[in-house]
Amino acid sequence: MVGKKVLIIGSGVAGLAAAIRLRNQGFDVEVYEANEHPGGKLSEMKVNGYRFDCGPSLFTMPHFVEELFDISEKNSSDYFSYEQKEVICNYFYEDGTRFTALADTKAFAREAEKVFDVNKNQLLQYLKQSKSKYDLTASLFLEKSLHKLGTYLSRDTLKAIVSIKSLGINTSLHAINKSQFKDPKLVQFFDRFATYNGSSPYLTPGIMSMIPHLEQYYGTFFPKGGMYSITKSLYQLALDLGIHFHFEKRVDKISVINTKAIGVEVDKKVITADLVISNMDIVPTYQKLLPDQKAPEKILQQPRSSSALIFYWGIKKEFPELDLHSIFFSNNYKEEFEYIFTKKEVSDDPTVYINITAKNEPADAPKGCENWFVMINVPCNEGQDWDQIIHQSRKNILSKLSTILKTDIKKLIEVEEILDPRGIESKTQSYQGALYGAGSNNKYAAFLRHPNFSKKIKNLYFCGGSVHPGGGIPLCLLSAKIVSDIIQKDVKP
Repeated sequence: MVGKKVLIIGSGVAGLAAAIRLRNQGFDVEVYEANEHPGGKLSEMKVNGYRFDCGPSLFTMPHFVEELFDISEKNSSDYFSYEQKEVICNYFYEDGTRFTALADTKAFAREAEKVFDVNKNQLLQYLKQSKSKYDLTASLFLEKSLHKLGTYLSRDTLKAIVSIKSLGINTSLHAINKSQFKDPKLVQFFDRFATYNGSSPYLTPGIMSMIPHLEQYYGTFFPKGGMYSITKSLYQLALDLGIHFHFEKRVDKISVINTKAIGVEVDKKVITADLVISNMDIVPTYQKLLPDQKAPEKILQQPRSSSALIFYWGIKKEFPELDLHSIFFSNNYKEEFEYIFTKKEVSDDPTVYINITAKNEPADAPKGCENWFVMINVPCNEGQDWDQIIHQSRKNILSKLSTILKTDIKKLIEVEEILDPRGIESKTQSYQGALYGAGSNNKYAAFLRHPNFSKKIKNLYFCGGSVHPGGGIPLCLLSAKIVSDIIQKDVKP
């Protein structure tokens, strides 16, 4: 028996997850995707024998992915597999200091005590506080809609309100870290977690000190076959559930009659549906798909998060220096963040930190070679001279890496592809190339994100990194869950 029909615009990870959840609720689901492949930002690229993951480089909180297979009564291991990393990341400082962040929390604290000016018990206490902040706020800020009254009528909400002073909402993440640690390298280490949602540690509220807990407590993982295997596994699951996909079919408009979404317009034809979900960035959703509707301008005009400049390098492996995931810090850390989040420019040495993921699976690179995902933080696209920025950034990155690794990296590059905010915007429709939609530098940012449903247009919903609760794989998956929960209460299949 066919249930009510849902049309989903976009097949990013949130769109895929929403499709799977709603299909399990009995809906007939179709997905329209402008590209020829699913995944949105979580995609891949193949060049001259190298395969590159184009989106997120780190897999955390895999239980959110596992849940989609569980509710579908499927064995996730039949679709994909992953392994937990013993080493989360290797950190390189310009003065020669190196730190290996171990997944085991106690081992992490012992190793940090050796490298930094800190007592291991102090670190364990910091991580305990990080966990406490997450436990107090996750059910409110991440797992439910902030725009439904029922969210606030719960015991969890009361607990969060009572503990509001301990959450660090009225101070910055940097201020929290500086008050906790005297070693500037360790402050810098914990500051960088702000970039997990495209924020500045000098602006984003101290509640973001919960982020290290997610990495340390839940662990970091790497899927066999690369990050894109997450997309492929969810896509295959969706197909097995009977979800229909239409690729290279760009939705031109969401059809609205009498303040009710009745379908979408594709190739000048209206495809009707009972419900419409946009997995497209919220700004172009209103600008391109809802041009005749009054847009929530205050929400849409929120400052965007940071973007990224990424170099995909095919490297002749001549030294065993890197182990999958590495961070190279800059001495000019504060200055660079001021440029990115205040001046909306890139300075003469635009290397807040260099994030490298190096892999050497047989299908990823020729024998004896590695594929490098080399990323630095940059502002979103506001018309900067990106060609000049790319030229200067490449020069600075190569100089920094070659100095720290004591190897001429430039000579080892045999394949190069580049992705900047312009390309991110054109390929994924992410407004201004922002990786996480609206920025999170305002203490009210969570409440200023667009809700997962329309308050003015019935049967219209939203999921993905540009709406509540935010960007990144875990939060996108949670946005799909929030949407499906709202629909389950609003509509019967």
